Amino acid sequence: MIEQTELVVTEWHYYPPERAIDETALIHEVTSLDVQKKRASTKKGIACRFSCRFTFENKIVLNYVGEDSYVIDFEEVIDQHELLTMIRNSFSKFKDKFDLRKLSTVLQSRSLMPLNESMINIEAILPMLA
Repeated sequence: MIEQTELVVTEWHYYPPERAIDETALIHEVTSLDVQKKRASTKKGIACRFSCRFTFENKIVLNYVGEDSYVIDFEEVIDQHELLTMIRNSFSKFKDKFDLRKLSTVLQSRSLMPLNESMINIEAILPMLA
């Protein structure tokens, strides 16, 4: 059995810009994913940590971090497809939390960039679930 935990926002640091930003302004966004192995005496799992930073004119506007994890029975075998689905689900929750919280910021009309799956090294993560 695979259980997914609730995504926890561990960081939401918003720095209002010094001047108004219109909807066409170039705001730079960088999103990263870190995966950590989790293990207990009866379960295995991974923790997914997404970090996103928005900058405008080289100044941070928002630093957002969310963590999510999966708890998996030892006998459960996870393949590449299932691992990618798990990561997609975590990112979806990360995006949903952003969409709810962004409304009180200058980013209210923006959306997170889609997850770039080609940048995820599935082969490096799979051994964590062995």
